[in-house]
Amino acid sequence: MARMSAEERRESVIRAAMAEFARGGYYGTSTEAIAKRVGVSQPYLFRLFPGKKAIFLATAERCVEETIRMFAEAADGLEGEEALLAMGAAYRNVVSEQPERLMMQMQMYLAVAAAEQEGDHEFGEAVRVGWMRLWDTVHLPLGADVGETTNFMAYGMLINCLVAMGFPPEHRVWAGMEPLEQERDEEQAP
Repeated sequence: MARMSAEERRESVIRAAMAEFARGGYYGTSTEAIAKRVGVSQPYLFRLFPGKKAIFLATAERCVEETIRMFAEAADGLEGEEALLAMGAAYRNVVSEQPERLMMQMQMYLAVAAAEQEGDHEFGEAVRVGWMRLWDTVHLPLGADVGETTNFMAYGMLINCLVAMGFPPEHRVWAGMEPLEQERDEEQAP
């Protein structure tokens, strides 16, 4: 069996860190748990990344990049309402099939808040830069309409919160989303 290159090993660390940080957050996840999941020693982990913060930031960046790519692919060639519906459907699909990405997003926001309170602005700056790229990725297909973009992102955060709290899809808290989708379907019906 061929040995992995350092880049392949870094990729393995990011994937493992996504799962570990999604579950335990920045402060509740040890580098030992990440190393164990990858099957490497902690010293080797620190040859790939200078520290836990670097692992977390690389993982956060990957999480945002995957979300940006997902929205861009969903909206490719579409505008306005069509883009909105396509991006919404893509996000609902990711949330149901890749819950670790959703939980990693939530952990990113918590880590930023905690770090900012401690005077560490590096976390926040890195996450905000990625989030603004995410905003722009959604904003442009929606006709650069600030209200539409804000609504889309607000619904996304509501979805994040409801899923993170464990509300199943059939629970009544989701009913508020259905009228929006039904209204749009009715508007498009002949």
